[in-house]
Amino acid sequence: MRVFKFGGASVKSASAVKNVAEVLRTQSDGPLLVVISAMGKITNKLESLVDAYYYNKEEKRVLYKEILNFHAEIIQDLQIAENEYYEVENLLIELECIIEKKRDESSPYDTEYDRIVPFGELISTKIVSTYLNKIGYKNRWIDARNFVITTNKNRAANVLWEESVPLINSSLKPLLDRQTIITQGFIGRGLNHKNTTLGREGSDYTAAIFAYALDAESVTIWKDVDGVMNADPRKFENPVLIDKLSYNEAIELAYYGASVIHPKTIQPLKNKKIPLYVKSFLDPSKPGTVVMENDNCALNDIQCYIVKEYQSMVTIATKDFSFIVEDNLELIFSALNKAGIQLNMMQNSAISFIGCYNEDTLKTEELFALLADKFEVSLAKDNTLLTVFNYNDGKSELDLIIGLRRVRLEQKSNSALQLLLN
Repeated sequence: MRVFKFGGASVKSASAVKNVAEVLRTQSDGPLLVVISAMGKITNKLESLVDAYYYNKEEKRVLYKEILNFHAEIIQDLQIAENEYYEVENLLIELECIIEKKRDESSPYDTEYDRIVPFGELISTKIVSTYLNKIGYKNRWIDARNFVITTNKNRAANVLWEESVPLINSSLKPLLDRQTIITQGFIGRGLNHKNTTLGREGSDYTAAIFAYALDAESVTIWKDVDGVMNADPRKFENPVLIDKLSYNEAIELAYYGASVIHPKTIQPLKNKKIPLYVKSFLDPSKPGTVVMENDNCALNDIQCYIVKEYQSMVTIATKDFSFIVEDNLELIFSALNKAGIQLNMMQNSAISFIGCYNEDTLKTEELFALLADKFEVSLAKDNTLLTVFNYNDGKSELDLIIGLRRVRLEQKSNSALQLLLN
């Protein structure tokens, strides 16, 4: 049994959906579970819809119409008949009903986020599943929320493995012996029976969850690149394909922000020695990258460049001139946790703590409110975090990459150099 995962770029249009069908037709052999993300950039559009709904902006109706029209155009181009389309239409009607009703003022932003954003995955998988059945590729659509059971924390739920694994084994495994299963990434259900999400780009993680529970022989993530590269081809010239990675190296790269693999994806696969393939859906014949058990470093001395843009740099200092030691650090980390902020880099001196994280206005406002009584807090936005994995002074093109930008923060370990640039 194998697990395939297709991201938003692979289903961004009718022609892209047809290409996924061709990949499945030519590459699938034996039992298969397919995890699919929301189409194109629809998650971004739904996030804007959450914001408009939460703050009761008139813009919400315009955004809803754009979401409706985007999916309707794909359905029309796929020539899906009206009687086959009703399940997608029902989901769109349900979404419209949510945003037209008066919002419960006691409901937090993140709860509304997890109520609305999962529609992207649900609609996408319904369209793909319907099209595949229409052309004769028999499959069964299932709702991932019935199997991925999580904590109740919105937007960053933790998987409850002891609840999820038996469910997947008892109810889902028998179905895979009869047909391909199409399901969603990114979404789950809390113990309170409400929607949860696993964090941005969490569909890779969903694939790993199902693979772990089903003892899959492999997971394949289908991307619009040839595999894992040593740099983003959209930002760097002549990137190098990495044909093999150890689990530990992949975990390190994901931790530092390599977007081709979600940070949580590798550990479940490593625990059961399930190989992970990263391949191109544009040319499935290419070998791609394999991540597998390997005690040696497969990267050797290849330098990898990882760029995270739109970084906020927060500087925290005490008002009473006390040192930033254990008691103050405890307060700072508690506030970061409550605000839902994950730091990508941090440093502290005797009198200040500095960290950078992905820009988020709401989380930043909450952090400032939590720290206001005891600390002086300042923020610098629009920074870029550059990480050079396997950094080597003699081989690096660092000066060329940095150019005229100012280094605001620098940190070096045995495995990586990190620079916060402005």
